[in-house]
Amino acid sequence: MNRRSSNRKETWAALYVRLSRDDDNAGDSDSITHQIELLTKYAGEHGMTQYKIYKDDGYTGTNFNRPGFQEMLADIEAGMVDTVIVKDMSRFGRNYLEVGLYTEMCFPELGVRFIAISNGIDSANQQDNDFTPLLNIINEWYCRDTSKKIRAVFRTKGLSGKRLSTNAPYGYVRDQDGTLLVDEETAPVVELIYQLCQEGNGPGKIARMLKERDIPTPGTIEFRRTGRTRNYHPEDPCRWTSDTVANILDQDAYLGRTTNFKTTRLSYKLKKTVCNPPEKWAVFENTHEAIIDRESWERVRKIRAQRRRPTKMGEMGMFSGLAYCADCGAKLYHCRTGSWTCEQECYTCSSYRTGKQCSAHYIRAVVLEQLVLQNIQRVLAYVQEDEETFVRQVMENSERARKSEWEKTRRELEKKQKRIQELDGIIQRLYEDKVMGRLTEARFDKLACAYEEEQAGLTEAVAGLQKALEATEEQAANMENFLKVVRKYTRPTELTPALLREFVDKVVVHAPDKSSGHRVQRIDVHYNFIGEISFSPEYDKRIKRTTA
Repeated sequence: MNRRSSNRKETWAALYVRLSRDDDNAGDSDSITHQIELLTKYAGEHGMTQYKIYKDDGYTGTNFNRPGFQEMLADIEAGMVDTVIVKDMSRFGRNYLEVGLYTEMCFPELGVRFIAISNGIDSANQQDNDFTPLLNIINEWYCRDTSKKIRAVFRTKGLSGKRLSTNAPYGYVRDQDGTLLVDEETAPVVELIYQLCQEGNGPGKIARMLKERDIPTPGTIEFRRTGRTRNYHPEDPCRWTSDTVANILDQDAYLGRTTNFKTTRLSYKLKKTVCNPPEKWAVFENTHEAIIDRESWERVRKIRAQRRRPTKMGEMGMFSGLAYCADCGAKLYHCRTGSWTCEQECYTCSSYRTGKQCSAHYIRAVVLEQLVLQNIQRVLAYVQEDEETFVRQVMENSERARKSEWEKTRRELEKKQKRIQELDGIIQRLYEDKVMGRLTEARFDKLACAYEEEQAGLTEAVAGLQKALEATEEQAANMENFLKVVRKYTRPTELTPALLREFVDKVVVHAPDKSSGHRVQRIDVHYNFIGEISFSPEYDKRIKRTTA
């Protein structure tokens, strides 16, 4: 706080009153009206005819960033206030460190007299102030105790399955008992946002599409219904933002689920919220009607996790985030320029583009679309022709692949565990050589450090392999979910982003083979729920006869 000006012409007494929501429960004794009456009476009885009332109604005492308090500080700094009067120390504040900073340092330095009527404190009489620090600590203890009680109430409510948030997510409204009900006006917009995301559109593009369709934002809907102007822009009521869309895409409430304790506050003194890890969440299923089905939710989660970016021309490649290099495993970049036609757009290996040792794996976008569409058409034809055989073959392939992966992981795990045991023996012999004097201290430290680092790395790798082994054992083809998607289509003639995302998990592109004199390129299509499909020779023969 700066020193106040020495050229002041008029000063007055500051009568400061404050009431928080918790203090309001105490009754009329702490009400704003009662405080003002008490302070004005005291000022009149002590000949203070010039005074100004500073008021903070509904503000906690632990936070000093209150409008009335800040206005009073500004007037003190300007040299307009010579006395500050409050009903008691708790009205001034409940953070003993900051209260002490103002009353013990700032006010005396600026020549401001401080009076707390009910506590009998007057800075003009130093003997009355001996008990002030203890009063400040007691006032803060009160806040601490109140915070503990409120947290306990909220925790009990949250663990009971009731929604803690007072605001209904966009797409819902709250009834009288707090239950979420589907909002007939905004729920279709939520469904549209999820559909647009499944078609390969990012939050920014979805926001632009919603604005083009003149769909009001959540802030606009709230203003029309309640009159609250938070997040309302009267000059542009349909101005959606990517953050708003992303928040809707991340809301698990649309599954009919209630999730409490996603965030918390580190202290009752701090207003900043921090995110809790998922293990601290309290999740309750089927607490209200769902707007989004679980398959769509999981598909959106997968799309969002791929973190795709639009090209410099502002468009997203259909296979961005889905196409991978068969040799190095890196993603394929979508390449295009303003001078290229659609037939010239292509995908190339990101490792090759950054100079790493890998080939380009160049494939034109139209060729990739054609190959994937043909693969999907073959799968659909197979299912529609003989669903029972298809299911049996996929389950057998899945079991075979799972066993192969399990065996590979098991062998790697045994190899590393054997090496860990060998290192135990080596380190033990090093200690023996050191004790017997056959190894110097410096040499021992160097060797022991190297072996222990190797052992620590192996131990970490073993833990990862054990988890992978458990995951492989639990993995199974989710055939019913895949068949549910298949039954929605007959024989598509065009590959759309929605069709691609609904069927395909990833596409693995191999390097082109030119040994035959022709450029031949293989791709592996991995489907959602069931993985890669290997067509049986009998089915391939049937397809060829039908085509002929």
